[in-house]
Amino acid sequence: MRLKAEIWVKAYLRRCATHGAMGVVVRHGDDDAGAIYIKVLRGDGLCALFGPAPAGLAGADFDRRWVALAKGAFVPEDEARGMIEREARIDSDLWLVEIEDRDGNHYLGDDLLVMKE
Repeated sequence: MRLKAEIWVKAYLRRCATHGAMGVVVRHGDDDAGAIYIKVLRGDGLCALFGPAPAGLAGADFDRRWVALAKGAFVPEDEARGMIEREARIDSDLWLVEIEDRDGNHYLGDDLLVMKE
C-alpha cells in the first residue's frame, strides 16, 4: 500500500532539511493520492524536474518512484514551469515541491529510476 501523498511530502521535506536543503510546497494537491512533482533549483536559473514513474517500472505500482522529466540533467526554470503547467491542465490534483540545493541534489535516493531510451 502506498503512503498518502501528504505524508510522503512531509517526510521528503524533512529529509531535505536534514541535508541543509530548503524545501517548500508550491502546489498542494490531493492529500491522499495526488501525483507529486519535484523541482530542484540550483540557484543559477537551472533546475531538474522529477515526476511519477510510469506504472510497471520497478516498484512504481506499489511505492512512489520518480523519473527525470527533462532530457539532460538541468533545464532553464521557464522550461520546467511550462512542463508543470501542462501536467496541471491534465491533473488538477498534482503536488509541486520545490527544493533549493546549490549542488542540485534531489535526495530521492533509490526512489529515482533511470529510464532507458
